Amino acid sequence: MEEQDVKDKILKGSEKLFMKYGVRSISMDDIARDLSVSKKTLYQHFADKDELVLMVSKAHLKREKVKYEAITLSSGNAIEELHKISSCLRQEMEEMNPSLLFDIEKFYPKAWEVYLDFKNKFVRQSIVKNLKFGIEEGYFRPEINTEIMASLRLSNIETAFDDRIFPKEKFNFVEVQTQIFEHFVNGLCTDKGKKLYLKYKETNQNNN
Repeated sequence: MEEQDVKDKILKGSEKLFMKYGVRSISMDDIARDLSVSKKTLYQHFADKDELVLMVSKAHLKREKVKYEAITLSSGNAIEELHKISSCLRQEMEEMNPSLLFDIEKFYPKAWEVYLDFKNKFVRQSIVKNLKFGIEEGYFRPEINTEIMASLRLSNIETAFDDRIFPKEKFNFVEVQTQIFEHFVNGLCTDKGKKLYLKYKETNQNNN
């Protein structure tokens, strides 16, 4: 196997484990065992777990950027874009351990900086653009402040990960994210926007 193939295998396998179990609970030994490679092989490609978490984060966010740019390009209006993002978000959350984000924030500062840069630049700009587009189309309320609403949405996403607010023994993580998203959308929409959003939701439910 080529060196780059080995590195890609480690990145993909590590990401799968991190998504399922969180970052802190997975050791280099766990990764080596799961991928059937030696720890020596891991350390030939990554100096330590910090570097591995950083590189996994960069690779993941790069794919996220491509995916969400594709959603924007394939959407005919702001409501369709929101609906597609909602479906995509739900799928991602079903595959993600709720502790993932806080593990990175607390224990992996370099990876956290990469996430913050992605959130505060790409994600924020995407939300603001969608909001402005929706206002022009008459689907979102014209009086909303797009910068404030974008900040609120970013804050809401992270709030759902907070075990102090939504303890996992009491709340379903996917349901929390879904409820928060639905609340956000309904707060944005005009009557015209709500009708179109419900139409997309009903079509999606009928196709499932």
